[in-house]
Amino acid sequence: MVRNTMRYSVIHDYKTASEYVGKHIENYVKENPSAVLGLATGSTPLGIYEYLSKSKVDFSNSITFNLDEYVGLDETHPQSYRYFMNQHLFKNIKFMKNNFPTSKNYFNYDAITRSSGGIDIQILGIGTNGHIAFNEPGSSEHSATRIVDLTENTIKDNSRFFDNLEDVPKQAYTMGMSSIMGARKIFLLGGRNKKEIMYEAAFDPVDVSIPASYLQEHKDVEFILYD
Repeated sequence: MVRNTMRYSVIHDYKTASEYVGKHIENYVKENPSAVLGLATGSTPLGIYEYLSKSKVDFSNSITFNLDEYVGLDETHPQSYRYFMNQHLFKNIKFMKNNFPTSKNYFNYDAITRSSGGIDIQILGIGTNGHIAFNEPGSSEHSATRIVDLTENTIKDNSRFFDNLEDVPKQAYTMGMSSIMGARKIFLLGGRNKKEIMYEAAFDPVDVSIPASYLQEHKDVEFILYD
């Protein structure tokens, strides 16, 4: 298999890395007002959303698709991903429409994405075990949006956002690997604590045990390691 264009960048502080991706999004939307953006949650993209929240660019014709959402959490729950996005981006920027996988649409979420023109820019973080979105180790590169059981490792990682480990949902809706790979441009960001898994995902042989390694086969992906 021929490897497509991949960049691996080291940016020495989080703010600069966030602004780098934020400016790319700004410039793309300026030229393509009807852009379709793939968004992530968690601590990794917060700097990007902070930057975009101050932007003077008009996003009102752009559409967003979030990667995932917990099963069983109402959108008003402080730890739901819709609540997170409302607090950190959507209350500051008006988009034409914001989409999340839910019990009502996850089975045709990919079709909805395609009918919107497909994702132009996808933002990703990476888990300590190499998962992206909630595509845990063992996920097929052909997987679509679906309900998944979260691993103990991911539940532990996400417990920092909850009062108790027991409060962390055990399932989630997630875009699949094939869904993510359909994006035209992908930025995957990770801090120094993810240095080892970032390197493995970018340079070791593609391995089902590290779902992020599938990105090596994407036509336009940039891995960004920051302090």
